[in-house]
Amino acid sequence: MIIVPEKEIAGLMTRADAYRAVEQVFASMSSGRAYNFPVIREAIGHADALYGFKSGFDRDGLALGLKSGGYWPGNEANGLTNHQSTVFLFDADTGKCRAIVGGNLLTALRTAAASAVSINHLARKDASVLGMIGAGHQSVFQLRAAVEQRSFDKIIGWNYHPDMLQRLAAVAAELGIPFEAVSLAQLGAEADVIISITSAFAPSLLDAHVRPGTHIACMGTDTKGKQELEAAVLARATVFTDEIAQAVTIGEAQHAIAAGLITQDAIYEMGAVVNGTHPGRTSADEITVFDGTGVGLQDLAVASAVVDLAVAKGVATIVEF
Repeated sequence: MIIVPEKEIAGLMTRADAYRAVEQVFASMSSGRAYNFPVIREAIGHADALYGFKSGFDRDGLALGLKSGGYWPGNEANGLTNHQSTVFLFDADTGKCRAIVGGNLLTALRTAAASAVSINHLARKDASVLGMIGAGHQSVFQLRAAVEQRSFDKIIGWNYHPDMLQRLAAVAAELGIPFEAVSLAQLGAEADVIISITSAFAPSLLDAHVRPGTHIACMGTDTKGKQELEAAVLARATVFTDEIAQAVTIGEAQHAIAAGLITQDAIYEMGAVVNGTHPGRTSADEITVFDGTGVGLQDLAVASAVVDLAVAKGVATIVEF
């Protein structure tokens, strides 16, 4: 059995590696070659923690396994990341445990890669202003991945707690791109691409804020009740997602579906755009939304890639099991 500890991930997995793994698994999902198993997510009644499992199988990459972990809100006070996860991979031919991989950084990289895939395939080619809603831990991963997809000449941001925007400003300065803290109205008026990455249970970006031609990667809604966009935004957009079944139950689309503003048939798989079976954006004025709910297959894809890299570079621990 191969063990790749959390401390080794940063030296192995690049954003480009994560992008390729996620894009490929989206394509496999859309072609019916990969599928996710039902998600288990529970409040355990201890430490205010949410704990669960995401799992699946990709016949193309032969990635079989699960990510186990969740959210411990008190961890930050103890010098730990609130989100904790580990990926377990199994041999698809025998069922033996093949690898155990630290999943914290991988989760951040695969989440950012998913929005990057959507930007690459759906945003206007002339997009020049990137808008960021949210300035938490994940936001910097989103920002770094996004700027590799288009030639942005300005980054603008909004956050519930404005002082946290310094985190994005620092990364923008490192990248040599001007950054400005703005209102939500200004963000919607100026941004060609918007990434929303919050844990909100009420919409921040309203329909009135969104102008024609915008691409929105909505990456924070992954639980029943969470919401980042006003449902009316989805009603006038073309909506794409990682997995339709999750989008309508725990993703951003849950609210538009519940309000009767859209139907499940009006939501498309991101993988269909990757495969070329859906044209993606069809006009400069079209609003596109990527409802990124996060699926287990993304975790398995990046974990499989990092195991191969760890073995090739000799940094994996191999034990008899």
